[in-house]
Amino acid sequence: MPAAGALGDGTGRELSGRTPESELRVLVARVLDHPGFAPELLAVTAVEVLGPGAAEWVRRLRELYPGAGADGLARLATRRFVRQAGVGGATAALSGVFAPVVELASVLWSQANLTLHLAAAYDHDPAHPDRVAELLTLTQVHPDLVSARSAVAAARAARGPEEEPGHRAVEAAWRLATPLAAQAGGWLALRLAARLLPGTAALTAAVGNSAGAERLAARATALYRRGQSQLNHSRGSRA
Repeated sequence: MPAAGALGDGTGRELSGRTPESELRVLVARVLDHPGFAPELLAVTAVEVLGPGAAEWVRRLRELYPGAGADGLARLATRRFVRQAGVGGATAALSGVFAPVVELASVLWSQANLTLHLAAAYDHDPAHPDRVAELLTLTQVHPDLVSARSAVAAARAARGPEEEPGHRAVEAAWRLATPLAAQAGGWLALRLAARLLPGTAALTAAVGNSAGAERLAARATALYRRGQSQLNHSRGSRA
């Protein structure tokens, strides 16, 4: 598991010296040990690794632009990560049978970064453990927070590698592809996901684009804007 203290400088580099590609390598190794929990492990790691960087990004922007509101910061984060989704992720971290796992993980990693930056824009701690279940719900891995929290608890408790590498890669790729396929719009995307191995070009073209990131941003913005209003109301009641 990557160190929880790794902090991004807002440009994609890690202040600890780690890069997003190296973090993905560590994550994929963990996912391949427990393929049945692939999205849950990715979400846990994303919150630990990317959350502090998202908080720092928002803090610096508010120092530079004291008048910037939450909605403005959210629009800036959305534009940034929608562009990233259109370009694609770090697909060269591993090769061979594991390459599809890395490619799909990189797309979901980018979506996690978008979601956590939006949470930070609306004054929610992006490194808080609550963000894990929210991320899994927003990316449509789980239908609600209750099932997401249960799956995360099971993933955290998993011990020891399972099965053979080839089988593990297929299962991990499928579990990572399913939420992306759901975001992309149904049966056609699921058929593309089923053809994931031996090649991922068609799937990447279908789900690794800006449209899916924009829809995710809309869901996350609605959730965290509503949550910010509730936080402000609670603070006002205590004042």
